[in-house]
Amino acid sequence: MNLELFQDILKKKIVLKRNEYLKLPGKVDSNIYFIESGSLKISIENEDSEQIIRFGYDGNIIVSLDSFITGKASDFSIQAIKKTELWQADKKDFFQKVYSSPENMKIYIQIIEDLILQQMERERDLLIESPKERYLRVFKRNPKLFQIIPNKHIANYLRMSPETYSRLKKS
Repeated sequence: MNLELFQDILKKKIVLKRNEYLKLPGKVDSNIYFIESGSLKISIENEDSEQIIRFGYDGNIIVSLDSFITGKASDFSIQAIKKTELWQADKKDFFQKVYSSPENMKIYIQIIEDLILQQMERERDLLIESPKERYLRVFKRNPKLFQIIPNKHIANYLRMSPETYSRLKKS
């Protein structure tokens, strides 16, 4: 994602240390974030485990989408995997920018369409029983993920043990 289009609405630069939270569960967050460097994970915690649902890294947008859309608290957290620098834009400023021109509106629609397609692919991945097939699908779709994100987080995202992930990666 090219940040130049949104440069004038990026009001605040945030630097997160490794493992620091951008957003905690139970909080409202109506901001959108543009990742300059580093990586983050969006996850939900159950009684005794964490489930990673999405990653963000250099050049991505990351947002607590349910909270951004509804203005209500979200169960999801956003946490830095490593030192991360990102820019924050307010929802109101973001949409003023989006609605300011037909070109910006087209870019916004493309962002939303890409997000929907990514979510559909993610849901399809979760329906596949074979860990090897899940691994191969995600690797084919996004090999960069495997270069940036630590193995333990990828294993969680793929819904498999770190041991299973390690065996698949070696084969």
